[in-house]
Amino acid sequence: MSLARENGLSSETARSAVLSFALAVCLAVAAGSAGAAPWVVEGRVVGVTDGDTITVLDASKAQHIVRLGGIDAPKRKQPFGSVAKEALSSVVFDRRVEARCWKRDRYGREICSVFVGTRDVGLAMIRDGYAWHYKAFEQEQSAEDRAAYARTEVDARSARKGLWRDAAPVPPWDWRKERKAP
Repeated sequence: MSLARENGLSSETARSAVLSFALAVCLAVAAGSAGAAPWVVEGRVVGVTDGDTITVLDASKAQHIVRLGGIDAPKRKQPFGSVAKEALSSVVFDRRVEARCWKRDRYGREICSVFVGTRDVGLAMIRDGYAWHYKAFEQEQSAEDRAAYARTEVDARSARKGLWRDAAPVPPWDWRKERKAP
């Protein structure tokens, strides 16, 4: 600790500084390994691709393709696909949204929880029977959101809302597998 004495620091202060630095480095490494920090996209919805994907135009006129996290809606050619797209459009199209994002998927879409005011759009899609709670990715949700989405799906099924009126609705992940099978 002669360097500490040369700089007028006590050995306790120097030890504390070294430990603080080491802790900061460990936290930075841990944060980097956990993925990028969450970010927010705010803007107006200028496009709706299907029941779980929208295009948001931000203040700098950049377009963001946003996939609603925590849900999976019927695809366009699937039963209820066009109805799910229309339902999402009625909630978000030409409205200001806040998208709280946490990752990009393999297609480059930003995966986000989307809000119109305080309304969680993904939760509304499940509640109205236009989407499934996407359990394959539920570990990415907070415990509170995971429980709310799961409970809301059970309620929508019980009330036979939207796609739950179908006797045997096919989840999009199964529908995609069937389409790829020879």
